[in-house]
Amino acid sequence: MISRRNVSPIVDCKFLFILNSMLDIEPIKFKNTVEEPQLDLMYQSLILDSQKKERDVIQVLSLFSGCGGMDLGFEGNFSVLRDSVNELLTPHFIEEELDNHFVMLRKTRFKTVFANDILSDARNAWVNYFSKRGNRPESYFQESIVDLVKLHKSGTSVFPENIDLVTGGFPCQDFSLSGKRKGFDSHKNHLGKVIDENSPSIETRGQLYMWMKEVIEITQPKIFIAENVKGLVNLSNVKEIIQNDFSKAGGNGYLVLDPMVLHSADFGVPQSRERVIFIGIKKSALNPEVLKALTADKIPTHLNPYPNPTHSFLAKGDQLKPYVKLSKVFETLDEPEEARDLSQRYYSKAKYMGAHCQGQSEVKLQSIGPTIRAEHHGNIEFRRLSKEHGGKNENELRDGLPERRLTVRECAMIQTFPPDYDFVIPKKTGRKGSFLVSPSQAYKIIGNAVPPLLAFNLASRLESLWEVYFKPEAE
Repeated sequence: MISRRNVSPIVDCKFLFILNSMLDIEPIKFKNTVEEPQLDLMYQSLILDSQKKERDVIQVLSLFSGCGGMDLGFEGNFSVLRDSVNELLTPHFIEEELDNHFVMLRKTRFKTVFANDILSDARNAWVNYFSKRGNRPESYFQESIVDLVKLHKSGTSVFPENIDLVTGGFPCQDFSLSGKRKGFDSHKNHLGKVIDENSPSIETRGQLYMWMKEVIEITQPKIFIAENVKGLVNLSNVKEIIQNDFSKAGGNGYLVLDPMVLHSADFGVPQSRERVIFIGIKKSALNPEVLKALTADKIPTHLNPYPNPTHSFLAKGDQLKPYVKLSKVFETLDEPEEARDLSQRYYSKAKYMGAHCQGQSEVKLQSIGPTIRAEHHGNIEFRRLSKEHGGKNENELRDGLPERRLTVRECAMIQTFPPDYDFVIPKKTGRKGSFLVSPSQAYKIIGNAVPPLLAFNLASRLESLWEVYFKPEAE
């Protein structure tokens, strides 16, 4: 049965006329509101087919998108701390100097035309923010990648045409050092639910990268990027298996470079967060001389798609800027009691449980932040501890500032999300005090994200090589 709740806020006018006739109702008026429920797939294909590729735009299909850290980084045009950009090495990153410790990063050629995740909170946050940037709300699917691929294979047009780049941070819990490290033998399925003995192993959470490979085979992008936690490279021979599996996409049609571990702090992110990046490039699209160079034992520096560090945390170099300290983040923010920003007003009220427990430490103002975790369960690190609990921020304590944990906004800015990205989103209707995205869920989707600034560094490097790598497209 078709209902009003199944219809997108942006659909073809001819389709609306037919729909209204079928339902025998007054013409439906639509607004771009985040409350709009996920669009039915049978209507989605009509919308995607009507989209034409814009000239000079590099179209991105985003998988496991979450709240869009990778998407935002690839598109650019967001603000970061001025200290997070190296003006000597990457002056071209900056579009505009802002007057409040921030700079605006330039807009890239990349544009997200398809996104997906199974978490409704992630979608609500993504739609709320990205729709203001001109991204279409109905381009975000709240379905599992497994279901999307199955639907495509059944004959429904799910994925857009003319995709240039596929990105995906496939679920990392089964490879993470902070998790149980089940790897391929995950105990959860593609929907995040505990599996029973009858569930197919290929649909477990630890095998979802294989479904990303299926999407690559369907869409045939020029490049794909797969991201995961550093722990993956230390887990038996998982890295080699994944690299080999990806290379088989499209009948061995992709050159998958040796993955590289990037430390976020080396790219201006004030956080201890290491990620392994896989880059696959379509062989048939590459210029022959570039293909030869990329398959050499040592890739020439000028053709290496991995970005060079801009800051010195682990990296060393004369022109690198010092790593960004947490004090630089916090000096731009009011205390929660004084803030108007809901994402800064809310923070976990979980009590101090002793130094032996995870998440009970005080962040160090003169260093980078800890890894912002998704599975925090109320143990987000403390912005400051009381003297009784070992707090070191004597000046703040002397000023009477209370013991508290990091706010949602502080976690987001440690991840390099811009201050105008709303994470705590109240409902406009219904029970007072209810949320479209609650503070607890906001912590989770922020912790799941790729730092946008790290993604921007990667995007800028790939953008600079695009015309070098690939043959010009026919007009």
